[in-house]
Amino acid sequence: MNSEKKGINTICTHTGEVEDTQYRGAISPLFMATSYQYDGMDEKRYPRSFNSPNQVALGKKIAALEKCEAGMIFGSGMAAISHCLLAFLKQGDHIILPETLYGGTYNFVVKELPKFGIEFSFAKGFSEIDFTSEIKKNTKIIYIETPSNPLMKITDLEMIGRIAKQHNLLSIIDNTFASPINQTPADFGIDIIIHSATKYMGGHSDISAGAIACSQEHKDKIWETSINMGGHLSDYTVWLLERSLKTMALRVKAQSKNAKKMAKWLEQHQLVSKVYYPGLKSHPDHALAKKQMKRYTGMLSFELLPELDAIEFMRALKLVKYSMSLAGIESTILSPAETSHFLLTKEERKKQGISDGLLRFSVGIEETNDLIFDFEQAFQLVTKKQLV
Repeated sequence: MNSEKKGINTICTHTGEVEDTQYRGAISPLFMATSYQYDGMDEKRYPRSFNSPNQVALGKKIAALEKCEAGMIFGSGMAAISHCLLAFLKQGDHIILPETLYGGTYNFVVKELPKFGIEFSFAKGFSEIDFTSEIKKNTKIIYIETPSNPLMKITDLEMIGRIAKQHNLLSIIDNTFASPINQTPADFGIDIIIHSATKYMGGHSDISAGAIACSQEHKDKIWETSINMGGHLSDYTVWLLERSLKTMALRVKAQSKNAKKMAKWLEQHQLVSKVYYPGLKSHPDHALAKKQMKRYTGMLSFELLPELDAIEFMRALKLVKYSMSLAGIESTILSPAETSHFLLTKEERKKQGISDGLLRFSVGIEETNDLIFDFEQAFQLVTKKQLV
């Protein structure tokens, strides 16, 4: 059966399996070898070549989920991003990105690309003119992330795909916050889709990985660079990631449902000044998100009233973990200023709209009543402390 005609849970469960031809086991066998016979074989396999049996199979699953021809697995999301950009950019080239970027991506662009003589500029907003006004003769790539981290801004995928094709540019998206369960950018003409597979694909806060999905031609180009940079993932972790992907659709749907409930509850809370979640009708990009997303993400951000101490609030939580990273089955909360955007200066964070009081909430699969109870007791503790 064609992968495009399979249901999403079927793709998650069965596409890209390694067949156990010896014992007929129900799951993919794990091939840990770093040395393979090459004489008389169809391929010269070596883990750093991204072509071990488990890597190849998982690439097929990632590609099917994103409705693309090919996929590759990396050691981290930043490995996927850096390998991809360096595969298509050379000295004298130019890339356009939005101002609101994941801190790691922003830091890589401003700190590393100049070392290669690669130019970059940031679109001042999210409209067509904001991006087209930055296009130069040497522009090669438009890079976006939507929803953005951490302010959940939405970029029009159809618009970006159209602009890129009109100007013969490559379009690249970080699709981590949506996951292929909530959004498939290839449907809108985006060329390359990147994921921090540590997040929703891994889903259990125990795997660090990255992934790309694209055409075979683009994958071959990325491979030419990646084989020289050594950013592959160990086969044991590849195997664990394939196991985790089997339940991704179930997890992400539950997390997205919970996040929408929590966003609505937080929006009505008297101690919350603002909530950033594209599933809310009050979000400025709600109509666009509804148009290009199947449902909304399990991520949201919010700000407490200025007089409340955001750090003390997080410390007061008992069920929700005051913890780094995101998208695990357990709910976590953090301060972007302390973590994901720590490498940016205070001025750079302010320019992106990231205040010290902004909190990013990764909603898990717990019962929302339990999450609300935890938030309420934390609010009470913080307000009592504030009054003392």
